[in-house]
Amino acid sequence: MQGSSRRLKMRIKLIHILAVAKKDAKIYYLKAPVLIYGILFPACLFLAFAIGRGIPFERLLPGLMGMTLFFTSSSATPIVIPWETRMRTLERLISSPASISSIILGDILAGFGYGLTISIIPLAIGAFISGARLVNPFIMSVDLVLGAFCFSALGALLSSLPTDNPSNVMMLSNLVRLPLIFISGVFIPIERMPGWGRAAALASPLTYVGDLARHSLLNEGCYPVTLDVAMISAFGIAFTAAGIALHKRNMARRLS
Repeated sequence: MQGSSRRLKMRIKLIHILAVAKKDAKIYYLKAPVLIYGILFPACLFLAFAIGRGIPFERLLPGLMGMTLFFTSSSATPIVIPWETRMRTLERLISSPASISSIILGDILAGFGYGLTISIIPLAIGAFISGARLVNPFIMSVDLVLGAFCFSALGALLSSLPTDNPSNVMMLSNLVRLPLIFISGVFIPIERMPGWGRAAALASPLTYVGDLARHSLLNEGCYPVTLDVAMISAFGIAFTAAGIALHKRNMARRLS
């Protein structure tokens, strides 16, 4: 009986998570902050750095994929809770049968789907233009799935800031995301960084996502594949747990 009850509770929780994710996808995927900070901004930043450097495009492709996945997956989740707070719909969600953890997991799932879908586009276009091919499609698939989840969870963590102004959360988000792209081997390979740069790169989840992309596209990398997978998973779990805990603590301040 206990096993059946537990399975029923898990099934109900999954339904709540999927319902929240579906709602987020319908409402927030086309919001201006998501489009600007998730698609246009990383594309412009990458082109500004890449044009005129004479680096073969296939060597830039792992960095492009990692940065696009990073920005798209982490651009949807930060605006959902502040926007819900401002529109006074957060109270309705909290009063529904869905728990706070289900709501946050639904937000993460929505960001995961958005990042995963959008990131495949530049990867396919870049591979077509450069003639690059996937050395290991399985590793790339694992990289996309784990990376999208990890970065979406990071966005949910950043959205725990108790405010109803999405611009405040996006400002905090960019204060975190922009430094990370410069220490994560996106523009400069990790092995070419100075000692302090290589040490700092260890603290960034983008480092391991980009390195795993290099394994799948170029058959080379700075770290073992198993380490990349383990670190991305660890970051994702830590961001999710911290995000849920902070949202539970700050929810009363949001609704006051």
